[in-house]
Amino acid sequence: MKQLLLAGVALSVATAASAADMRARPYTKAPPAVVSPAYNWSGFYVGAMGGFGWETDAGSGGFGGGTVGYNWQLPGSQFVFGVEVDAAGAGIKDRFTEDAGGFLVTTENKINAFGSVTGRAGFAIDAALLYAKGGWAWANAKTSLTDGIDTLADSQTHTGYTIGGGLEYLFTPNWSAKAEYMYTSLGSETYNFGGFPADSGSFDFHTIKVGVNYHFR
Repeated sequence: MKQLLLAGVALSVATAASAADMRARPYTKAPPAVVSPAYNWSGFYVGAMGGFGWETDAGSGGFGGGTVGYNWQLPGSQFVFGVEVDAAGAGIKDRFTEDAGGFLVTTENKINAFGSVTGRAGFAIDAALLYAKGGWAWANAKTSLTDGIDTLADSQTHTGYTIGGGLEYLFTPNWSAKAEYMYTSLGSETYNFGGFPADSGSFDFHTIKVGVNYHFR
C-alpha cells in the first residue's frame, strides 16, 4: 500500500513537470507565404507588327515589320523591364501641287521605313502588361519634285527620339498580342535636288500599331 502511494506521488510530480514544460514552450508564428506572380514575362521574344501612321502636319499611310526584345521580371514582383528593337517598311506619304512661277510642281514626301531601339518599363497584372517605352528612333524619307517632264528626288535617313506606350496580353504561355501608340520626332537633313541643296526641316509622326509576339521559355 505504501509503495502504491509513493508511485502515485511520483506520477503526479512527473505529470506536473511535463505540463509546466508544455506551458513554457514558446509559440512561433509561421512566416507569411511569398506569393509569386502567376505569369512570368522574363525572356526573349520575337514578333510581327503593323498599323497606321500619320505626320503631324500632313501625310498618312500604313506600315508593317518585326520586333525583337527581352524582358526582366524580378522574382515575386509585378514590375517588368526590358529592351526592344523594331523596324518596319512604310508608305506614310503626303503629295501636293503648287504653282512655281508658271510651272506646276508636284511634291511628294514619303517615309519609306522607320524603326527604334527603346527601353520598356511595365506593370504586370497576371496575363496583362501595361507599359511605357522610349528611346532612339530613325526613319528613311524620300522627297521627289516633278513638273510633269523632269523629276528630281533624294532620300535621307533622319534620327531622333520616340516615346509612347501600350498594352500586351499573354493569351497562351508563349504567345501575346499587343496594341501600342508611339510619337516620333526626327531632326532635319539636307536633300540634294540636281545640285541644289535644300534643308528638310525637322518633322514628327504618330503611329498606332498592333502585333503578336512569341516568347521563348
